[in-house]
Amino acid sequence: MNILLVSIGGFFGAIARFFISTIAKEKYGDSFPYGTFFINIIGSFLLGILYGAGVAKMWLLLCGTGFMGAFTTFSTYQLEMVQFIHKREGQKALLYFVMSYVIGIASAFAGFYMGRM
Repeated sequence: MNILLVSIGGFFGAIARFFISTIAKEKYGDSFPYGTFFINIIGSFLLGILYGAGVAKMWLLLCGTGFMGAFTTFSTYQLEMVQFIHKREGQKALLYFVMSYVIGIASAFAGFYMGRM
């Protein structure tokens, strides 16, 4: 049952990530990885809500491990950082790094506190 929950969540998380990434590229172009950034911030916030709300294990597997595991994308973030550095776009790399971690952690805290309400 646990594998099924993670699989279902992962299926929908991957589709949501693809959808948001595609829309972000169409709207903002590809000079900055807005899609990955938005996805990871949203994912941090939603995981914070799940944790803060103390949801049951079943929901953590479906939504946390499954959906958020496939939705958020740490490996893509790392690759985009490497690409910025390879292209010698250090300012963009630094901005992306700082924004991702500072806003990501702040979003997780905000979600956590909202989940506790």
